[in-house]
Amino acid sequence: MKPIDFRSDTVTRPTPGMRRAMAEAEVGDDIYGEDPTARRLEERVAEMLGKQAALFVPSGTQANQIAIGLHCRLGDEALAEANSHIFHYESGGVSGLWGVQPGPLQGERGLITPEQVTVAVRTDFISPRSRLLSLENTHNRGGGKVWPLERFRAVVEAGRKAGLAIHLDGARLFNAAVAAGTPASAWASLTDTVAVCFSKGLGAPVGSAVLGTREHIQEARRLRKRLGGAMRQVGIIAAGALYALEHHVERLAEDHAHARRLAAGLAEMAGVKVDPASVETNMLVADFPLPVAEMLAKLAAHGVLGGSSGAGPRSVRLVTHLDVSSADIDEALARIRRALAG
Repeated sequence: MKPIDFRSDTVTRPTPGMRRAMAEAEVGDDIYGEDPTARRLEERVAEMLGKQAALFVPSGTQANQIAIGLHCRLGDEALAEANSHIFHYESGGVSGLWGVQPGPLQGERGLITPEQVTVAVRTDFISPRSRLLSLENTHNRGGGKVWPLERFRAVVEAGRKAGLAIHLDGARLFNAAVAAGTPASAWASLTDTVAVCFSKGLGAPVGSAVLGTREHIQEARRLRKRLGGAMRQVGIIAAGALYALEHHVERLAEDHAHARRLAAGLAEMAGVKVDPASVETNMLVADFPLPVAEMLAKLAAHGVLGGSSGAGPRSVRLVTHLDVSSADIDEALARIRRALAG
């Protein structure tokens, strides 16, 4: 029985067209700035997001960490929602790499308010200097929550008034754009730096980008080298990311529809609690009758792979993606019914 993998949208495999593009990519030494495919990718994503420049990096974590290194100095404070990726999934890089103190703000599904930002900013000489506000769109631990643009703008304005630099962790920004029917640049244009990921919903095998001003990206190249992220003939993997930008953005709507249909099917099952209306993109969080570890093992025994959402002791996260078809949704629902009945 072939597993249906809902653990993350990072598990996708390159499509045949993407593999051809990677195999045929024109390459050069990227540390010397001579990889033409990497340059085309950086120019294209900068154009899409309305930024002056971009830098291709190996991972979303590195993109975010480079941004923190750009904006903060030793002993500064970075504000972000308490469940943000930079606090939970980047191995303590905020403090370990840069000596920056996390300033967590408790939000609702990852969203915070302008008032929270204003109150949190420190101004006395005894406290660490609040230097950066990082916002995440869509919000991972918020179950794929999309930032409403006007609320995002208001929070950014509060940060600006307090003298903060603004970073956008837009690992799944294109999911937000497709779901809201709003260009990704609408959010990105409000911030100093942006990180986007090509290896999640867009389906590339590896890679992210950090974007900002030309001056930001010039310094980002130095920080990338320091972090071991500078590579040589990087065009082979940059070609996969470029193909994803050109072919896999609009199709994200399919993943969103699959997630809503999966949630609707789960809502009909006894013992499962999920609100289909809360599903905005390609993630859903459902409460099952058993503790997470037991439930995940039970689902895996029936060929359905999921993950912990971090939202509660019985909350399971399921993520749809390029490698999950409409037929897979029907089959997954049948398998989950059998798992619950067994």
